[in-house]
Amino acid sequence: MNYRNLTPDEVDFLERNRCSADDWADVMVHPEIDLSRIQGVRFEGKVAIGKLSGTLTADDGRILSSGIINSALQNCTVGDQCYISDAGIIRNYNIGDRVVIENVNALATRGESYFGNGIEIEVLNEGGGRGLVLFDRLSAQLAYLLVLYRHDNDLIDALKSMINEYVENQKNSKGTIGDDVRIFRCNQIFDVKVGSHAKLTGVLSLENGTINSNEQAPAEIGAGVIVRDFIILSGSQVKDGALLTGCFVGQGVRIGRQFSAENSAFFANCEGFHSEAVSVFAGPYSVTHHRSTLLIAGMFSFYNAGSGTNQSNHMYKLGPLHQGILERGAKTGSFSYMLWPSRVGPFSAVIGKHYVNFDASDMPFSYIEEVEGKSLLTPGMNLFTVGTRRDSAKWVKRDRRTDPDKLDLIHFELFSPFVMQRVLAGQKILKELYEHAGRQQEFVKYKGLFIKRLLLKRTIKYYQMAMKIFLGEQLLKRLQALGNVENSEQLRKALKPENEVSLEEWIDLFGMFIPKSELTKLLEKTKNGSLNTIESFYRALRGVFEKYDDLAWSWTAALLKEELNIDVEKIGGEQLKQIIDEWKENKQRFNNLIMSDAQKEYDVNSRIGYGIDGDETVRDLDFERVRGNYETNGFVRELKRENAEIEKLADEWNKKLDKVF
Repeated sequence: MNYRNLTPDEVDFLERNRCSADDWADVMVHPEIDLSRIQGVRFEGKVAIGKLSGTLTADDGRILSSGIINSALQNCTVGDQCYISDAGIIRNYNIGDRVVIENVNALATRGESYFGNGIEIEVLNEGGGRGLVLFDRLSAQLAYLLVLYRHDNDLIDALKSMINEYVENQKNSKGTIGDDVRIFRCNQIFDVKVGSHAKLTGVLSLENGTINSNEQAPAEIGAGVIVRDFIILSGSQVKDGALLTGCFVGQGVRIGRQFSAENSAFFANCEGFHSEAVSVFAGPYSVTHHRSTLLIAGMFSFYNAGSGTNQSNHMYKLGPLHQGILERGAKTGSFSYMLWPSRVGPFSAVIGKHYVNFDASDMPFSYIEEVEGKSLLTPGMNLFTVGTRRDSAKWVKRDRRTDPDKLDLIHFELFSPFVMQRVLAGQKILKELYEHAGRQQEFVKYKGLFIKRLLLKRTIKYYQMAMKIFLGEQLLKRLQALGNVENSEQLRKALKPENEVSLEEWIDLFGMFIPKSELTKLLEKTKNGSLNTIESFYRALRGVFEKYDDLAWSWTAALLKEELNIDVEKIGGEQLKQIIDEWKENKQRFNNLIMSDAQKEYDVNSRIGYGIDGDETVRDLDFERVRGNYETNGFVRELKRENAEIEKLADEWNKKLDKVF
């Protein structure tokens, strides 16, 4: 923008309007500026002011005429159509267009700043060794590698080199306030970069950080908040007296209601209310809502913390050195306690207090309960709960990220190669435990846990059911993508995997499923310099992310070959129909078991406290008016519709296969 100096008459006009300057020669203005809109302003250092014209609308509906009133500006650039009123001091800031700043004590950049970029926080292990470098392009996948791949020095060095290059480019002696920002009634904001369309209201203190924000995904910082050394990404809210120190807040995150955290990272769509977090490494959709909950030195994703959840990570010896891992979809019940180090497998529930270290990573969909002082494991039981099914569906619907540039890459599938490899491992472990258990045994021991011997065979069947559902889902997804199939040769050709067939290990890269071989190739390119910037690394990672369906089918083909001796390139019609029929039978049974679990919420025990002053008829009527009934419940009706669709889809494909073979 072209600015000009003030004329002597304009200086005289401003001085009559209660304005002053260290040196009026350092004050530059837009050629068409309306100086009547500048009143009671103190100018210090070099200041440039854009065109002051038109009006803006405050959040409370007030119409504000753009201008600068009763404020002090030092070394600042102010964009067009801004409204600044009662700002004690604004120092070293470039302010965008249409910005509103009202009743702010101090907004300043104090010398050169990185605005929160480059800060290293100690997540997962309070004792150190897993430092996570924060910057405003950090994703869950990159964070996972930085924190958990410390064994690979070359990788960590390469990643940190990329990050350092990015961080250095953020250094500036001036802060930035983007276009259309609103800042009302804030106490102090020091060394903070604010993205466009952000809203800051009633903030007590922000220090050394970046608030990424844009028109599609505005960020909001609310009343009573104190945040220091931070990165807050687009579409997130930090409100209601939250206290954060050394924290990363990813896209679409909600934090508030006096939640406090230090040295913690929260990725896409996490929620933190009331409770406390210390050195928490929270992947996408981790949620804690209860005042009595303390999360400490743990890794979580797609997680729900029950009220009073707590962990401890030291034995009063060498200090807080231990860490815990709850894998995707895990939950903890009210007042659950876990002794670190421990590890919980995907989609498992932890109930009660556990004073032993255990590893249940190869037992997905399990209950881990405290029974008479024992940590009791029931494998596979959490498969058939309403909660597990509802969670897997709601995560997709509850993605709050509206920013077109979504940093965290997230797969939402309940049954994936990552989970199925654990199911496969669980089956084999349970079979071995059963074969070696004596008939007189009530329990068998497994990695710090107890399993009832009489449940071993039954729980193997739970995992077999999950496997048959997965195989059918993968096959039908592949078949449905074919369109019209004219002959068996065409069908087999379409079923041939595009990638190498191998029953290899898969990894949950904090929300993204990826074969280990694909990750290894990507990491090698990172270490040898082929990928040498953050954005090139992200492009390569997204390329793998978008190949998920093909990669998953390759793994499925390997599973069919190694476990069932079925080669998809030679598969026959009867084999295909058997897979589909087993999928139909097990998926419908799976849904029926979930509906049976849902029905418990309508039984007599659920009606206790209803119809408080009446008989059973009044009780039942009161219950139905409040809760509805089982038959009309939306979730139940959806499952019944799905069962009908399963029947229809299986029949359709069996008829098609009869024609093809």
